Amino acid sequence: MHPGPPRAALRLWLGCVCLALVQADSPSAPVNVTVRHLKANSAVVSWDVLEDEVVIGFAISQQKKDVRMLRFIQEVNTTTRSCALWDLEEDTEYIVHVQAISIQGQSPASEPVLFKTPREAEKMASKNKDEVTMKEMGRNQQLRTGEVLIIVVVLFMWAGVIALFCRQYDIIKDNEPNNNKEKTKSASETSTPEHQSGGLLRSKI
Repeated sequence: MHPGPPRAALRLWLGCVCLALVQADSPSAPVNVTVRHLKANSAVVSWDVLEDEVVIGFAISQQKKDVRMLRFIQEVNTTTRSCALWDLEEDTEYIVHVQAISIQGQSPASEPVLFKTPREAEKMASKNKDEVTMKEMGRNQQLRTGEVLIIVVVLFMWAGVIALFCRQYDIIKDNEPNNNKEKTKSASETSTPEHQSGGLLRSKI
């Protein structure tokens, strides 16, 4: 009998099972890794983890493209999903990986994310452009406000003119019957003496 080979195979099988169990318990790699708030010397990397996984920390590996030197950032006892990257060089390409940390261990590394820091002059030019744009927006807003005020004043003036016209029209309309009565009365008064005088003249003849 040769008991050696079966025992070796059993040990190999047990080792594979243990490794599979450890990998099953370890968290999954972070997803949606993005780099935002890019500046000449800093940036912010953010990520997401699966909802059903309990993560107690993270680990970030950062390195320049085509350079072997690696910078490693690790933090535990936190549920944050972002981390600031400092002391970066302007106009330089970097690669970052993110790993989630749980009680069972670390997750596999996420997909690599490549980003490039801008130049300081480009950042300042962009900032100045944004400031100019904001000033122009403020001026346009002031012009629009002035135009609205002018329109409102003109409308009030027209409303006043129309109201005054309507009032004068009502006054003229109310005075028309009185004027007609006065004209009729004056006409009757002037015609009566003529008839009397004519009658007196005829009587004398």
